[in-house]
Amino acid sequence: MSADQAVVDYLLRRRSVTAPFLEAPGPDADDLETLLRIATRVPDHGALAPWRLVLFEGPARAEAGEKLAAQALAREPDLAADRIEEERNRFLPAPLTIGVISKAATHPKIPEFEQLLSAANVCFNLVHGANALGFAAHWVTRWFAYDRQASALLGARPEERFTGFVHIGTPAIVPAERPRPALDEVVTRWPG
Repeated sequence: MSADQAVVDYLLRRRSVTAPFLEAPGPDADDLETLLRIATRVPDHGALAPWRLVLFEGPARAEAGEKLAAQALAREPDLAADRIEEERNRFLPAPLTIGVISKAATHPKIPEFEQLLSAANVCFNLVHGANALGFAAHWVTRWFAYDRQASALLGARPEERFTGFVHIGTPAIVPAERPRPALDEVVTRWPG
């Protein structure tokens, strides 16, 4: 393989744009198919495809928010009005959110952790794919990724869990660069 400087440059400047700053337009049908193909080209020991994707688009985004608000209120009856509204808007204003579900299962040769990492790679490939197609993305989990009832109402089966939700749209802002760790603080060489 030869070096691809455009890819290197992209990886060195990649930034997330948080969900409140993602707006329409989102991917059209052709872009979405390309994005999903990119997303599912990930390391996958044993070719198990230990993940699946749930699309939240159109009116379903607001419906999901209503269900999350109701679930949050059931968990915390004294929830403040602004928090209820925050839950209602979880999948807004981004025109597309893709939930990535890990279907990791016991396997004689492939640890569940490796399968979970494969699902995490799907999330990150969604971010890269969105950027490559001229959009921006924000990968988050939030409380409903860990709450069994909320996860179920968003599409997870009892043996599954959300690895993340990737919000995708057109960026309304240019994200500022943020501090990155100094390499000498996070990299060591094994002494042998």
